[in-house]
Amino acid sequence: MNKFLERLNGGEILVADGATGSNLQKMGLRPGQPPEDLVIDSPDILLKLESAFVEAGSDIILTCTFGGTRVRMKDSKYQDRAPEVNIRAAELARKAASARDGVLVAGSIGPIGQLVKPYGPLEVEEAKYTFSEQAKALTDGGVDLLVIETMFAFEEATAAFDGVRSVTDLPLVVSFSYDRGVRSMMGVKPKDVMKKYASMGATVVGANCGTTLENMETIVKEYADTVPNFPIWAKPNAGIPHMNIQTEQSVYDMGPEDMATFAVRYVALGAKIVGGCCGSTPEHVAAIAKAVKNN
Repeated sequence: MNKFLERLNGGEILVADGATGSNLQKMGLRPGQPPEDLVIDSPDILLKLESAFVEAGSDIILTCTFGGTRVRMKDSKYQDRAPEVNIRAAELARKAASARDGVLVAGSIGPIGQLVKPYGPLEVEEAKYTFSEQAKALTDGGVDLLVIETMFAFEEATAAFDGVRSVTDLPLVVSFSYDRGVRSMMGVKPKDVMKKYASMGATVVGANCGTTLENMETIVKEYADTVPNFPIWAKPNAGIPHMNIQTEQSVYDMGPEDMATFAVRYVALGAKIVGGCCGSTPEHVAAIAKAVKNN
């Protein structure tokens, strides 16, 4: 059996990693530079960050491929090497994971960056293809599961789901971002996300990014009430950011203990995988791991 499924079905609470983008900015990622470029240009930086999450107690670390679809990589000098970037990102995460027994690697699949018809210019079939290309590369790179994350519209999330399923049967997480409180940018409700993707065969349904830790708690509860006992993924931001004018970087106000306290609440409601999104550091993850494993 797939290692992720084995542990999930065994009832273990798994700890995911923290943020990629906000941590890389602190480590020298330039404004406007695609993080995926680091896979080729500065792999040691990614290895350092991913290793820090492993050391902090993450059971699952994500690849640096959030923007790794060929369409999204239009601003990258490596657009024509999109599959290679994804394969190498998976291998890099695999290397970091090997530092501790049992650490799993999840292939990150984020939004394309263009709206799918009827709301935007992108044809559904084109979206499916670019998602399938990325999913195949991540699978070839050796990931244990795939995470379709930070979605806000059914049209794109379903194109991603169908694209992934056309090339691999790896366990699949579908995670929406509710940045309008407890609704997505397109007005999507958590209960409808759970109904749709649980019925389509997602392994896990989740939420990431978003707004406050309190709103994430409401979202997790709505998921759990909609389809009881279905595995839930909860990976919130470390609160709502504000801009530090001097450093020109976003600052997140929720500390490690705040994240840990809410992670325990999410688990009590039915979350099986908890971690952090934007603003969450290895210190946040260490606190989450300590709290949920002890409980």
